Amino acid sequence: FTPSEFDLTPYIQAKDNILAVEVFKHSTASWLEEQDMFRFSGIFRSVELLALPRTHLMDLDIKPTVVNDYHDGVFNAKLHFMGKTSGNVHVLIEDIDGKTLLNKKLPLKSTVEIENETFANVHLWDNHDPYLYQLIIEVHDQDGKLVELIPYQFGFRKIEITKDHVVLLNGKRLIINGVNRHEWDAKRGRSITLADMKQDIATFKHNNINAVRTCHYPNQIPWYYLCDQNGIYMMAENNLESHGTWQKLGQVEATSNVPGSIPEWREVVVDRARSNYETFKNHTAILFWSLGNESYAGSNIAAMNKLYKDHDSSRLTHYEGVFHAPEFKKEISDLESCMYLPPKEAEEYLQNPKKPLVECEYMHDMGNSDGGIGSYIKLIDKYPQYMGGFIWDFIDQALLVHDPVSGQDVLRYGGDFDDRHSDYEFSGDGLMFADRTPKPAMQEVRYYYGLHK
Repeated sequence: FTPSEFDLTPYIQAKDNILAVEVFKHSTASWLEEQDMFRFSGIFRSVELLALPRTHLMDLDIKPTVVNDYHDGVFNAKLHFMGKTSGNVHVLIEDIDGKTLLNKKLPLKSTVEIENETFANVHLWDNHDPYLYQLIIEVHDQDGKLVELIPYQFGFRKIEITKDHVVLLNGKRLIINGVNRHEWDAKRGRSITLADMKQDIATFKHNNINAVRTCHYPNQIPWYYLCDQNGIYMMAENNLESHGTWQKLGQVEATSNVPGSIPEWREVVVDRARSNYETFKNHTAILFWSLGNESYAGSNIAAMNKLYKDHDSSRLTHYEGVFHAPEFKKEISDLESCMYLPPKEAEEYLQNPKKPLVECEYMHDMGNSDGGIGSYIKLIDKYPQYMGGFIWDFIDQALLVHDPVSGQDVLRYGGDFDDRHSDYEFSGDGLMFADRTPKPAMQEVRYYYGLHK
């Protein structure tokens, strides 16, 4: 689930090139990837061969911040180039009406910086008004010829926590009407399409869903742009879940916890955090970096938290598993989080909170569930430290097949194909059936999420 890049330049021949890919079903990384899901092996993301220009913008790191009581914006950016670095870089920023806010031409070097450009009265980005500014980067060679053009949209927004443990977005209390969303298509399995993504965004909007947790791995890259453009608040997860190492027959037993504080796992999980950050760091929709899911806690997860904090002060970190190891709470997660915490226990915590509370998973939607959501929504009205949460989950994982006995097209779970290992019907816990038709529970979600749009 993590994008990988390889430089094939030394191996390319004038003709008769063969590109071969070998897929390993299991590896040491499998210990970190024990998500509850319908499992497949193989490649289900796009594979592309890129020919890059002689001068190439290798990395873009933009930092738009909000200042002066949420009125003005400050824009900083670092542009890292590879290859031949002679010529110039033309950087423009335009608003939605095409008005130019920044117009700079700078000498081309390996690193080009834009520092502290201030824009008065910026239009802030949020769910109701996902306003994006247009960044345009033109790279010209020493003869003035355009060799590369990079467009990128970004927004100004500020997320913070008050001294009273209330999360604010642009100075206003943030309420999460969220879902966890696996990538799924009833005919294609994990190989989802752009049409699937656009349909999911439309479903979000129709049912007052304003946030998504990318359970439990980085999603396809177009999804992040769609969330930017549509104002969907995102909790961006790493590809990390290892509950099989510390849960035995449903009981917490952490003597063999992976990654824990085991030195051999440190760089493995930190690299996943680094990859997640570097791939998606410029996306306005990401308000929270998630350190992983159901992987207990230890110094290795604390190291992941530190990486995000060292690189990014504009977002909050989240990790639920530290609930099991409270000695790490000062080092891990800006938020208190506990899965499927009953409303009564959530209220007990909210009477004396140490951090804002978010339910990263709640309202387990298996069968005709979600009838108790109103009890959680009442807590939003009573306690400003309560953010709401992310329903588990958005869509069933099942495959559409033709049943020769009934002569009908039917949906089948993992385990129905003599596949092992599998989570069986436990992967059928969505607000939507696998063919993207809504279940009755979606009506309940639409009503209650609509109370705090």
